Amino acid sequence: MYQPAPERYSEMEYRRCGKSGIKLPAISLGLWHNFGDVDVYENFKRIIWKAFDSGITHFDLANNYGPPYGTAEKNFGLILQTDFSAYRDEMIISTKAGYDMWPGPYGDHGSRKYLTASLDQSLKRMKLEYVDIFYSHRPDPETPLEETMGALAHAVRCGKALYAGISNYPADLTERAAQILKEMGTPCLIHQPKYSMFERWSEGGLLDVLDKTGIGCIAFSPLAQGMLTNKYLGGIPADSRAAKPHGALSPDRITPKILQKIEGLNQVAERRGQSLAQMAIAWLLKDPRVTSVLVGASSVKQLEDNILALKNTGFGNDELNCVEQILK
Repeated sequence: MYQPAPERYSEMEYRRCGKSGIKLPAISLGLWHNFGDVDVYENFKRIIWKAFDSGITHFDLANNYGPPYGTAEKNFGLILQTDFSAYRDEMIISTKAGYDMWPGPYGDHGSRKYLTASLDQSLKRMKLEYVDIFYSHRPDPETPLEETMGALAHAVRCGKALYAGISNYPADLTERAAQILKEMGTPCLIHQPKYSMFERWSEGGLLDVLDKTGIGCIAFSPLAQGMLTNKYLGGIPADSRAAKPHGALSPDRITPKILQKIEGLNQVAERRGQSLAQMAIAWLLKDPRVTSVLVGASSVKQLEDNILALKNTGFGNDELNCVEQILK
């Protein structure tokens, strides 16, 4: 029977999420990959155990995580029931809706019908009465923003979610969404952008909007689907995402130019006494506007390596300048 480590909160750093009452761990666990029915249950169960033992209190899902769709939520719900039922109040559990989930015109995008139905299904799969955060996973240009934000506010008012969040929204829509939610009495808690050394659109105004509106930021894909690790320094290994038929990283993205940048960044990381993955996570956390970094893991060892990033999150100006030169 699982017993969490008594010292689990002593080493993790917790950061306030915007201007809310919530603190999140500097590193959160995302279940986008490695937790579906195509994966090994005993392996991802031990990853979740290790995460909680390390002070990771935030577990991030979405309706279509798997594969197949929905199976990450189903598997996480089973682990919650068998191992974490006594610790639900120590956990922040989030889910999302906005991408393709079921056939027909009501299984995608941002309508109130889709978001409401999806949240109900997510709660059933996880066997939960509520989630802590419910996100609109992406903006829908064909649905009025008021309708999409209204669905989030409705979920909070109904008690099916405690907080509302958005993901993948550009700066201008984020500011509008925040205002709409504020007027509805349901302030936006958090924004989840794709953000890494290789994906920096958030720096073009979004982070400033989040700071101004008091919204937290949790960065997903901080390792650029594994490219910001030492995994691809020698080519594409057989067990990598780029090699998997259901992986989210296509092999043609591992170009000679990218490999040159990875090698240069790896040299900086070695001088810092870190792995490349650890430095990539630390590089995001250097910005106080970033509340948490959302990591995935295919093994306990990988998760342990990522958590060690917290041992050194400071950067000297020379290091930052060197990183910028490599990334140009």
